[in-house]
This record gives sequence, C-alpha cells and structure tokens, in this order.
Amino acid sequence: MTSTVPALGTRTAEGSALQAVLLDMDGTLVDTEGFWWDAEVEVFGALGHTLDESWRDIVVGGPMSRSAGFLIDATGADITLDELTVLLNQGFEDRISRTLPLMPGAARLLAELATHEVPTALVSASHRRIIDRVLESVGAHHFALTVAGDEVPRTKPHPDPYLLAASGLGVDPARCAVIEDTATGVAAAEAAGCRVVAVPSVAPIAPAPGRTVVPSLEHVDLPFLHGLMEA
Repeated sequence: MTSTVPALGTRTAEGSALQAVLLDMDGTLVDTEGFWWDAEVEVFGALGHTLDESWRDIVVGGPMSRSAGFLIDATGADITLDELTVLLNQGFEDRISRTLPLMPGAARLLAELATHEVPTALVSASHRRIIDRVLESVGAHHFALTVAGDEVPRTKPHPDPYLLAASGLGVDPARCAVIEDTATGVAAAEAAGCRVVAVPSVAPIAPAPGRTVVPSLEHVDLPFLHGLMEA
C-alpha cells in the first residue's frame, strides 16, 4: 500500500470549523508503545547491553533514526543504524503478528468519524511496512490518507508529516484536530499549526494553549472535537 492523496477540495465536516482529524498510530490508536520498547530491550540484550528504563521516555514517539541512534550512542553497541532499524522493525512485526490491542475508545471514535464523513488521516513516525501491517487490523478504510515516517524528508517532531496530511486532504492545518500520545508528536502537530488533543501513553504531557490533555480516547468524540475548534 502507498499513501493515497485525495484531490484538493475534499469534503469537509460541514457546519463546523473542524475540517479534518489527523491521528497518530502507536500509543494513540493501538497499544503498541510497549512493543517497541520490548523489541529494543530484546535486540540490545542479544548484543550484550541492558537498556536503562529511564531511556524509555526519551525514545518514545520518536522516529526510528532518532530513537535507534540514541540507543546506539547510549550503549556503545557495535551495530549500524541501518542494521538496528531492520532488527527493531522485525521485532515489532513479530509482536503485532501475535496481538494488536486497540486503545480504549479507538474503535468507537474511528466509527464515529466515518459515520459523519469527517476526513481522517493516519500520521505516524513508523515506517510504511509497519503501518500497512497495523492497518490490516485497524482497517485502512477508516483513513482517506496515511503518512509514514519514511515517506517524508523530516518526520516528527518536525511539522512536515502533518502539513503533508493537511495538504493531501485539501484542508487548513489550523482547522485540523490532531490526536497524539507523545511530546514528540504533539510538537510536530503544534509546529504545523494544528489543534492538539494529547492522550499521554508513556510520559505525561502538560496542557498548553491550543492543546487539550485527556486521559484516554474514551473522552474524545465528535462533539468534543467540534468544541475544540470553536473555543
């Protein structure tokens, strides 16, 4: 599967300042942030290194190049970034082939957005091969557009992925609601000028102007998202 980019002028949420909803994947829609850490622990363990639990907050939500690069530097492991990327992606894929739990409220929210024909995009720092595997369970039909971390010159925390998603949907980033679970993703969405709903998964995220923090997706529905844009 490749990214699909609808023509400009895509139907928007009528009667509201909300034009589209852009969602992160790992830790936001699917409960997989722990899978990445487990894969990292396993791979580095095989290389003879023990990862410090405190590093988990540093690598969560980041692009593979940043997270893997940090762990190589921190451990001094004798492995290249390209070699490590292959091993981590494989370790993650092995885990999602066994189970892929959705975050509470995710299925209901996706169904609600589809019912009301709200343009929706998946925007992830994960590579395309990972996104496509996850979409087999989550349902690619929920998304008009998907953006992978290895398909943009600069991924999160840069704004590029969210700007690309808004452009692909033909909407104004300022009228997009973004749902993210990490500080890295929040930074990317805010840099793109989007309204952000933070649903922290591993590390806490503080409220800020233009940002709303909720404990889970069970607190997010379409009236809630409309209200954010109208506030």
